Amino acid sequence: MTLRVLDPTFEEGAAGFALAPRLAGLEGATVGIISNGKKGTAPFFAHLANLLRTRYGAAEVVLRTKKSFSAPAEPALMEEAAEWSAAIAGVGD
Repeated sequence: MTLRVLDPTFEEGAAGFALAPRLAGLEGATVGIISNGKKGTAPFFAHLANLLRTRYGAAEVVLRTKKSFSAPAEPALMEEAAEWSAAIAGVGD
């Protein structure tokens, strides 16, 4: 019996990536929350959305759910997220 081991590392490295500039605050910002779609995320993200509006002054909180919890977000969702001031991606059960 042969056991084949795969190496999951990304060989090209992350040199081509840069961090987004830090926001001064969330006052007036549009914040997107991307859920993995598992049932435990709904109440948590609803509460987080409320906090972002009431405590941190976010003008709008956009709640989106990926089509599959185990796959990357769809291209259309990523295009929409590019328009947000900030994004939060979360997982839950």
